[in-house]
Amino acid sequence: MVRLLLGLIVNSLALWISDLLVDGIQLVPFGSSDLDTALSYATVAAIFGIVNAVIGNFIRIVAFPIYLLTLGLIALVVNGALLMLVASVTPYLGFGLVITSFGWGVLGALVMSLCNWLIGVVLRPFTRPVTRN
Repeated sequence: MVRLLLGLIVNSLALWISDLLVDGIQLVPFGSSDLDTALSYATVAAIFGIVNAVIGNFIRIVAFPIYLLTLGLIALVVNGALLMLVASVTPYLGFGLVITSFGWGVLGALVMSLCNWLIGVVLRPFTRPVTRN
């Protein structure tokens, strides 16, 4: 449960950094306070995690030969498409992610992936199970 919550926080931070760095990505929060903005990031990150876990894994399994042919670079396009899917679903909730074009979606997915990796490297010593000698 702790790892799931930590993953949600990391994904939220990566989405926030992507929103800051990529011009074509913007999050529209459901309220005006800072807590509303943080909850909006957490909700969109949770939706992205669910979409990535369900649809993303299916696409990765079906498109495995394409992953081999492109040496994994198609993952950028797939992650961008999944981020665009989340951006098309979240406005029905009254808030959500706005991405202006597919190129910005791919760049945002790349920034999110790099941020997830970097934050994961920093947090790795704290997430290892404690062993007794």
